[in-house]
Amino acid sequence: MATLLLADHHEDHLGDATAKALTAAIQIGGPVHILVAGTSPKGAAAEAARLEGVEKVLVASGEIYGHGLAEPFAELLVGLMGAYDALVASSSTTGKNILPRVAALLDVMQISDISKVDGPDTFERPVYAGNAIQTVKSTDAKKIVTVRTAAFAATGEGGSAAVEDISAAGDPGLSRFVGEELTRSDRPELGSAKIIVSGGRALGSAEKFKEVIEPLADQLGAAIGASRAAVDAGYAPNDQQVGQTGKVVAPDLYVALGISGAIQHLAGMKDSKVIVAINKDDEAPIFQVADYGLVADLFTAVPELISELAKTRK
Repeated sequence: MATLLLADHHEDHLGDATAKALTAAIQIGGPVHILVAGTSPKGAAAEAARLEGVEKVLVASGEIYGHGLAEPFAELLVGLMGAYDALVASSSTTGKNILPRVAALLDVMQISDISKVDGPDTFERPVYAGNAIQTVKSTDAKKIVTVRTAAFAATGEGGSAAVEDISAAGDPGLSRFVGEELTRSDRPELGSAKIIVSGGRALGSAEKFKEVIEPLADQLGAAIGASRAAVDAGYAPNDQQVGQTGKVVAPDLYVALGISGAIQHLAGMKDSKVIVAINKDDEAPIFQVADYGLVADLFTAVPELISELAKTRK
């Protein structure tokens, strides 16, 4: 059984999700090949070749792959799938955008957001906001799988896979890139950060969100997250949303400030190794999953916490 993994990358380097999705791909069955497609993805391909357990890295270069449009990627992947039994990608915006189209073109079922591999055709995935685990056994000839990377450890380096250039597929002409507005930050990427500080609707405004959350995140070297309620209220941008309809994260430390802990939010962060919650409502559901909980006014408690953290750095 051969497995193809679609890499998440930023042209010159791999995204952290690739090494985690690789762990799942290896469990599904080898040999495992990684496809790196982009405008000029040589740097990312070299990193992919160093990952343990990879037999070959396929590199497709072309302007049509520069912006992650599903249609040209699907054209390329469908052409390659004759040699593979399974196609794997992370449950990132890239994987969620491209793999459903591939599955439709191959006339097979996509298996989404798996959290465990029980066999080459059997997988576990969370449903009902993580309150139940569904076991899926596929009888399709081709397995199309997206991976909840928070559930898998990253595969380490130590490999020396062959790197092979392949021809770009034809552009089906069904879509075109118009433009983008990027949010740039020096903070860690939310999906791969080891520490995350998240704020909820209790912060009251975008100004308060920034005044309270950012200084604590700076002290901890953390990424910034937000509940859906905070995002809907305009306190934080959409790309900071953590939860069932946002990003699923599992950092070493998750700090929840003014977040009640609705089931949709818990589905996105309850696998964090250590959860710290500050909320003035002692019956907030967040305390049911928190390792450390403080019932307090966050506008008083957080500045005091920042002050104590600053002392430890002197």
